[in-house]
Amino acid sequence: MDDLGRQIAYWDTAGAAKTFTHPLDLTWLAGVGRSARVLDYGCGYGRTMAELSDHGFRDVSGADLSPALVDRGRRSRPDLRFTVLEDPPGLPYPPASFDLVLLFAVLTCVPDDAAQRELVAELVRVLAPGGLLYVSDMPLQDDARSRERYAAARAADPGTPYGVFTTGDGAVVRHHEPARLRALLRDAGPNPGPRPGPGPGPGPGLDLVHERPIDVTTMNGNPARALQLLARKR
Repeated sequence: MDDLGRQIAYWDTAGAAKTFTHPLDLTWLAGVGRSARVLDYGCGYGRTMAELSDHGFRDVSGADLSPALVDRGRRSRPDLRFTVLEDPPGLPYPPASFDLVLLFAVLTCVPDDAAQRELVAELVRVLAPGGLLYVSDMPLQDDARSRERYAAARAADPGTPYGVFTTGDGAVVRHHEPARLRALLRDAGPNPGPRPGPGPGPGPGLDLVHERPIDVTTMNGNPARALQLLARKR
């Protein structure tokens, strides 16, 4: 996936020292057994993996495209299982391998529409029927600075999706219309196509269970609004 591949250089250098802050709402996981098979995709240095493990989840794995971030995680938490993605978004697991998948602040690092669909389809593939996908990501921000950055990126390349911009230290990121994030989950599955109308979308798809806006601090220390969604595989 080119969108992910282009970002490895950033995450192995400037990004490797970042602190990630999107909070995990454990009340959303109250019905998930502590023996559930959990995957944190884009796990970074394992922050949410560690939190889940410390709250009793016994089967937690993480995958990330950055060797530097994974190395940082292995040093700080050698008890956790980390995998470096060789060909993202592909995962080295058979279908239905996990009961819970986390995707925290990852879609924002994948600006392209098709690349996002490919990523979510891969997560649906490894998620067991009835399993949960927990997404935390960045919606469009309303402040003047963000609007100026969105507009500047579109002016430089009219084909750029609105909400894409480059951070001061070189990461290409995307903020989303909330409706797009919902549709991305609703229509997820192998070879997604146009939604035919009311009812389930193409492919296995996901049904939204919970949604909440939250305040976060970005990896560069700025206040922002984030959106969390919990969806269940049909």
